[in-house]
Amino acid sequence: MPNTQFELPTLVLQEQNFSSDFVFWLLTLRDDSVALHGLDVKHLGFIRYYILERVVNYAVSHNVQRLGLTVICDNEHVPQCIFSCQTLTSLKLTVHTKSYFSENTLFPKSLNLPALTSLHIGHFAFRANGNDRAEPFSSLNRLNSLIIQNCTLSDAHILYISSATLTNLTVHNHTRDLYSIELSSPNLSSFSFTGVPLQQLSGSNLSSLEQVNIDAEIRSVDEANVDLETSLNYPTCPLILLSWLVELTNIKSLTVSARTLQVLFLIPHLLELKLTSLSSLKSLKVKQVPLSPSFISILRTAKLRRATTKTRKAIAKLKRAIKEEMSTSIPDGVVDFLLQNSPSAKVDIIDCTR
Repeated sequence: MPNTQFELPTLVLQEQNFSSDFVFWLLTLRDDSVALHGLDVKHLGFIRYYILERVVNYAVSHNVQRLGLTVICDNEHVPQCIFSCQTLTSLKLTVHTKSYFSENTLFPKSLNLPALTSLHIGHFAFRANGNDRAEPFSSLNRLNSLIIQNCTLSDAHILYISSATLTNLTVHNHTRDLYSIELSSPNLSSFSFTGVPLQQLSGSNLSSLEQVNIDAEIRSVDEANVDLETSLNYPTCPLILLSWLVELTNIKSLTVSARTLQVLFLIPHLLELKLTSLSSLKSLKVKQVPLSPSFISILRTAKLRRATTKTRKAIAKLKRAIKEEMSTSIPDGVVDFLLQNSPSAKVDIIDCTR
């Protein structure tokens, strides 16, 4: 083999399964005199810890700035040098365990990442800092963007996010954990959520929050038997979702999916309620998206149970009406409900079904 070295300022390793020989060969041939700006590892199969450790240690020792790891490994085996890398500006860390039933990997209680501005964390469990709340990001003095994906709390009930520099927060949640998220981020301007709304949201110093995007749904625990008994915390989700809209008082731009409006519409007598927020709203965008069969079944069951009529003919008529309503995805009256304090806001309906 020729003694040739490659500069490779960025390494991208994406494979179902790569061998240790290949990894070690690649790192050996790379020119060490060239700074390693970025490393992105996506390993769809189970990765041996010694391979992961070798790659991560190499990246950290070569002053890596952007690091992305999407791997399946033992939940206790995440190289700890990641969390004290002085040069990292961007970190994406998504760790899946071998077993579906395994608990999420424990996240450090504090981080030593002084240069970090962007953080994407997936499938971790946050731990309390001596009380009932977890504060894993409090030491990140330059953090600008934070993405939390399917994370849980191990020994706490509150996830506290305090940052003077944070401007963008995204939460993806398909877990079953019930906990609260407290925000103290005076410069937060954008909040996005996708998944099942099970986390209470509260905040102080959120006057700069102007852009909110929500794509919410309710999932069934048992996809083969989709009804309210097997649905995920119904009717908790609709009430939590409404509380978010009440809490986020100063937003100017709101983007929601049609299924988000369907979740809201599960609240009995929703259209009769007086909304105390959204008075500063300038733009409302509604994305028409396909509804999953299980979600449609949950919605249909909920609406049938709320019906006051019990005659067979009336129920058959109601079922036809519900089916027609589901085909349009946007329930009648909910858009007007959101606009009751900002009737002049611009409304855009975006068809995302094609």
